[in-house]
Amino acid sequence: MKTLKNKKQHKKEGPEKINGTLRRIEQQLDQAADKSEDSSSDYDFEVVDNESLSEDEGPPSESGSEQSEPSGNEDVVSSDDDDGNHDDTRNNRKMDGGESDDSREVIEESDSSEDEVAPRNTVGSVPLEWYNDEEHIGYNLAGKKIKKKERQNKLDSFLASADDSKSWRKIYDEYNDEEVELTKGETKLIRRLLEGKAPHADFDPYQPYVDFFAWDDSKHPLSNAPEPKRRFIPSKWESKKVLQLVRAFRMGRIKFDDKPKKESNLYDVWADDSSLAERQGLAHIPAPKFKLPGHEESFNPSGEYIPSQEEINALQLIPEEDRPKFIPQRFELYRSVPAYDKAVSERFGRCLDLYLCPRARKKRINIDPETLKPKLPSRKDLKPYPTTCYLEYKGHKGPVVSVTAESTGQWIASGSNDGSVRVWEVETGRCLRVWDIGEPVQQVVWNPLPELPLLAIAAGQDVFILNTGLGSEEEQKKIEELLHIETPTAPDDSDKNASLISWGPDEKHGGIRLKHFKTVSSLEWHRKGDYLSTLMPHDILPPTLKSVLIHQLSKKLTQRIPYKLRGLPVSSAFHPIRSIFFISTKKDVRVYDLLKQKLLKKLEPGVREVSSIAIHPGGDNVIVGSKDGKLCWFDMDLSSLPYKVLKPHKKDINKVSFHRSYPLFSSCSDDCTAYVFHGKVYSDLNQNPLIVPLEILRGHASADGRGVLDCKFHPRQPWLFTAGADSIIRLYCH
Repeated sequence: MKTLKNKKQHKKEGPEKINGTLRRIEQQLDQAADKSEDSSSDYDFEVVDNESLSEDEGPPSESGSEQSEPSGNEDVVSSDDDDGNHDDTRNNRKMDGGESDDSREVIEESDSSEDEVAPRNTVGSVPLEWYNDEEHIGYNLAGKKIKKKERQNKLDSFLASADDSKSWRKIYDEYNDEEVELTKGETKLIRRLLEGKAPHADFDPYQPYVDFFAWDDSKHPLSNAPEPKRRFIPSKWESKKVLQLVRAFRMGRIKFDDKPKKESNLYDVWADDSSLAERQGLAHIPAPKFKLPGHEESFNPSGEYIPSQEEINALQLIPEEDRPKFIPQRFELYRSVPAYDKAVSERFGRCLDLYLCPRARKKRINIDPETLKPKLPSRKDLKPYPTTCYLEYKGHKGPVVSVTAESTGQWIASGSNDGSVRVWEVETGRCLRVWDIGEPVQQVVWNPLPELPLLAIAAGQDVFILNTGLGSEEEQKKIEELLHIETPTAPDDSDKNASLISWGPDEKHGGIRLKHFKTVSSLEWHRKGDYLSTLMPHDILPPTLKSVLIHQLSKKLTQRIPYKLRGLPVSSAFHPIRSIFFISTKKDVRVYDLLKQKLLKKLEPGVREVSSIAIHPGGDNVIVGSKDGKLCWFDMDLSSLPYKVLKPHKKDINKVSFHRSYPLFSSCSDDCTAYVFHGKVYSDLNQNPLIVPLEILRGHASADGRGVLDCKFHPRQPWLFTAGADSIIRLYCH
């Protein structure tokens, strides 16, 4: 063994050589220290060969007291001849005992940054996933558990990062369960690495090349090695490749064209132009050809082509634009045919046609129609929405024209052509109360305030405001005071706004009766519950009267809309937030500001006839139903034209409605169906509303060509009430 031999040699040589070696190392350290003080550059220490150290200065003998064992920082160096001995001596580097001197200490430096700061977590290679259900993430050097830190929730961490300007520099160290903040130098290094540059800015990858060899006055070449033997032996790979080519030539797989084919410049003038286009390229478009001459343009045509003198005189009376440009003539001899007098003008016109005629090739693009469809979310992700019929409310004998829901969602009211108005309990289907109006009911609307359970009914020329009897005793006293009228108010002739409109008590039903001068077709409550708008769609009215009126319940007053309508009004609606009023005629929808008394916008749906409108709870979007089965969505911030036009129904759309809280809207038609759509409006103005068709609700039967006449959403649940011409009210739930 090499190490044993070295130990024996060191025992024989004694401590004198050891002291000499230590003196030389001390001198080298002193020289390096002097140089470091003189200049700021780094110097490398002289490396002592293992062989020289093992041969000259071996370890001290075992019998010596002071020199028997090396110090803790001193390495035992062995020869590299035997690998096994080398590993054994490396494992036995440090020995105990012995005196140490400052000049003999060896400082070990490491380039790794991991040695500078020891990891706090000493779990080793154990996966951290094993500690997911534990309160700690490992053990420290003392063997104690390292408890996990309390983590903030996403909202708190987001708010903290928004307040901290240096949050983008912080990185969470999952191994040690701590947050590390990167320095500016580290961020610069990362940025340079991402850009594909060298990590250090001082490094120049394009330094000028320094030739280490001095070519001037050189007598010998860089290498005087002889030529290798492989340059004189033919390559086996090349011989195999040549053999493959020879076999391919013999078998006819590779052929040589001795004479290349020459394309002829001649082509058939009377041939089809497709071959000419292929020869001149795909972008070539042939010019249109002249019409070939017929029999009438011959120099000796037959007699049936030659016009008589009467026909020639008749042609002179025709305008020059419609007159034929060529009149056939007969010449007995070919040499008597004169020159064509319009040859130059026609050739010039032909040149202009070829020069100025724009010709472009239209490329047909094969596109799959499925790829053009918008990518809509799945209907499962858009739940809840009404899908199945849960309850049926039966009791009316005629078609149910209108249905409305109370603000709490516990009761609904319905009106029918049989002249009756019924109040139903939603969950049980029990009929609570019935009023016999005596005339076909046009519409019923519940007051939007929960403390005022009032019901407005339009029947003929009368509007009834009735007390439903619901609510507490205090609310009933307040309602009785609100509906109390001592004497009926006579129409004031000086007031042009309320001419022929009278307020009076309804002795039969115990409410208020508003007598109008024409049939009322539509009602609409204001969000505050004190104002009520009525609409009378009539083409011919006196100039002092208006077809849209607004009534104030607390003061028992009636006002007219100070706007001049152009067209027959169909429906009206109040804005859910602002003082804006919507009036729809058969052709358009007009938006008015009640405070400023001016026209804000005019929406043009472009349909045959508007049937109903509904306002989104946000107030910036409107849906319009038409008689031709089209449903138009308007974004008033975007344009006065519809953002989206849908055609879900085959017949007339009778009503459209929005849900108050859910992103749902619906439409009902005479085809006995009701459609439910998902309509989500985003707060971001740059993002368009999302419209997705969800469900087709069927179940109503047709009666006299009518289907579903009205539809209303439940105020709190994603439920839909539909009123049909088959005198049935249906509740659809999710």
